[in-house]
Amino acid sequence: MTDDEVGSPSPSTDGGRDAVPPSSYVLAVLGAVSYLLLMANWFALAAFLEPIGRQLGLSDTQSGALVGAVPLTYVPLSLLSGLALDRIGARRGIALAVGIFGVAQLLRSATTGFAGMLATTVLFAVGATGITFGLPKLVASVFPSRLLGTMSTVYILGSYAGTATAYSVGRAILGPELGGWRPTFRVLGAAALAFLVVWVPVAVWHARRHGTPYGADADAEFSLGSLRADVARVFSHRVMRLLVVVGTVYLLLSHGLQGWLPTLAGARGAAPGRAATVATLFVVGQAAGTVVVPPLSDRLERRRGAVVACGAAALLGVAGLAVGASVLAASVAAVVVGGGVGGVSPLVRAIPTEVEEIGPALTATAVSLVFAVGELGGFFGPFLVGGLRDLTGSFAPGLALLAVGCVAMVAAGIRLPEV
Repeated sequence: MTDDEVGSPSPSTDGGRDAVPPSSYVLAVLGAVSYLLLMANWFALAAFLEPIGRQLGLSDTQSGALVGAVPLTYVPLSLLSGLALDRIGARRGIALAVGIFGVAQLLRSATTGFAGMLATTVLFAVGATGITFGLPKLVASVFPSRLLGTMSTVYILGSYAGTATAYSVGRAILGPELGGWRPTFRVLGAAALAFLVVWVPVAVWHARRHGTPYGADADAEFSLGSLRADVARVFSHRVMRLLVVVGTVYLLLSHGLQGWLPTLAGARGAAPGRAATVATLFVVGQAAGTVVVPPLSDRLERRRGAVVACGAAALLGVAGLAVGASVLAASVAAVVVGGGVGGVSPLVRAIPTEVEEIGPALTATAVSLVFAVGELGGFFGPFLVGGLRDLTGSFAPGLALLAVGCVAMVAAGIRLPEV
């Protein structure tokens, strides 16, 4: 039984299909909380990587493999996760996802070696895909198209808050107070499971009261023919091929810059504290872009122009990072490129829903396609920036590669139709 089969949507008070019940906004906010919990648990590993590596006796290569395990798991798993979510429904899928990554985090807190930590991190990634692709489907199912960009912003901001929580609360407060990474992991995993006490009754009530007023789920069958038909329908669409380019560049920039900005700022003469601030400004820029661009795109009903503007801003910021010789220049450039990356993030999740041949029924499959390919960019971004620096002794070649990606995003955005 899928979400839309639980109940039929109640009539709106004004008789209009565009009237959104307040409980849908509550569901969206709770969805943002689920993303916050996901990212807090996800990046807790990176935040505690040094003490984890020391206690478990990990090499640098093994530590790097653990950090990259979740993004790499997305590559083979994304499409399967999207297809499943389009059949079981977003509300149920999100509950299942939170349960999986919550249990995985508890298991990670008890691991004693590399193999166990890797296995539980891969299990964690299985749950993570349910949130990444379930939330776009949730928004597409309970909100009209005029609000898709704005409501996508809500849960994306939750993801930023979760990443910040991993470091500012998990590493800085919980770790010292609780006595290390293991109890912190247990608390974060337990918090995720406790969230289900709120999510499940609210989601069930909303499903019975309102159903999925803006789109049913896909064919509930898991037959090979049904799965192949949905994949072919998504793969064959020109808009989706362009969005794959946009999504790949988005992840290339996000992952490629996030880890290297402190080092780049240090090469410009910044002290360690100031270098960390430059990386923080990149996140601030992302948050600003997420808050401003999608709602403005909703208001103007312009998706193509928004994607092009984000690509252009990212290109300008990357160019600033390449040619700026001072820490101030790097700081300003980090905000600008962050604005472009943050602005396009909700759009790659919202636009598939507005494509007539895809719509809410196949939103999870469509977004999963973007990430299945795009996470390759997320993996190769930091790898190539670092590798090219090792070869040349400069960040310039890596930044030039990122700039080429920005040009590709602009070119793909120009070719996007207004859906």
